[in-house]
Amino acid sequence: MAALNILWPTFAMVGLVFVVWFTLFFHRIRHMKHTPPRPQDFADGEAALRYFRPVEMPANNLANLFEMPVLYFALVSLLIVTAQVNNIQVTLAWLFVIARAVHSYIHIGPKKVPARFFAYLVSVVILLAMWVGFFVDIVTVAGDYRRAVQAMGGVL
Repeated sequence: MAALNILWPTFAMVGLVFVVWFTLFFHRIRHMKHTPPRPQDFADGEAALRYFRPVEMPANNLANLFEMPVLYFALVSLLIVTAQVNNIQVTLAWLFVIARAVHSYIHIGPKKVPARFFAYLVSVVILLAMWVGFFVDIVTVAGDYRRAVQAMGGVL
């Protein structure tokens, strides 16, 4: 049942992705209502980027949520499959999601680059700690398994 605890911060992370997507959607719709696009505004990708430049931060943040967080989602799956979910990993997962939420808020809202970078850096350090912890746990389990097999007279 402990493995399910890692799902709560993961659901929160998925929720964050959707909140940013809806923010992007509403910003773009509002922009299109206030500044109706002309055909040349969508002639190519470059033109569309220029047209949406005033409301680009949610789009940038959404793209960012599919960079480092991909490693988080992969790790959660591995933790569950290998039965390596523990309270430390769950706590780190919550801290990672909180740091990502703070990063998203700053990225879309006040746009304070130093604060945003700090939130990003904190999230990366937390994610790295999660991966290092998982690696150490897997190496430990592999060693325990090897010793148990050898103790039973088996050959590995």
